[in-house]
Amino acid sequence: MAETEKAVVLLSGGLDSMVVGGLAREAGLGIVALTVDYNQRHQIELEAAAKIAAALGAERHIVLPLDLTKFGGSALTDDIDVPKDGVQPGIPVTYVPARNTIFLSLALGLAEASGARRLHIGVNALDYSGYPDCRPDFIDQFEALANIATRAGIEDDRFTVHAPLLHMTKADIAREAARLGLDAGMSWSCYDPQDGRHCGSCDSCRLRAKGFDEAGLPDPTAYVVRPA
Repeated sequence: MAETEKAVVLLSGGLDSMVVGGLAREAGLGIVALTVDYNQRHQIELEAAAKIAAALGAERHIVLPLDLTKFGGSALTDDIDVPKDGVQPGIPVTYVPARNTIFLSLALGLAEASGARRLHIGVNALDYSGYPDCRPDFIDQFEALANIATRAGIEDDRFTVHAPLLHMTKADIAREAARLGLDAGMSWSCYDPQDGRHCGSCDSCRLRAKGFDEAGLPDPTAYVVRPA
């Protein structure tokens, strides 16, 4: 019997990464889930990632500690207030320097070590907060890098980077979660949790609520104050 093809799925615990994992499962791939515990302000998302990995039937779920508070430079890793005034133009202070580059590099190392040649990540270039590492060019360039930076790549056992949500709106992603039969209530989006609930005011909460509203789906999220 042929061995099931494996995919390393970067699983943050958010709605986007949950849907990416669901799509990998639907494609019949064996899921190796990688969650990075970077000492982020919203540590609660690690609990969500564990629930999602179990629900997806991941073959392995690795939670890798990497304390990015040692670098700082972001409202998620430093003593900087999370913005609560609505999504603004430009790159917000919730941007974590080089985060997706770091995470994909870790996923690449895990993929090469475990025999996987597919990296799956939930970046989105439409309904997002302006992060530079959520753009198509970034994905293309990282894939090119992966294939010149690894033994597998230079021996023509090539890696591919899959970002299936890249051109979806948040509403599209909410609908896809429903189509895949995933419980969106398991996922976590908020950057500034309050008593175990989504704050309802940060950019991520606003984008999440907007997505469910535009999709015409019930929002299973517990907010302190639901975004208007």
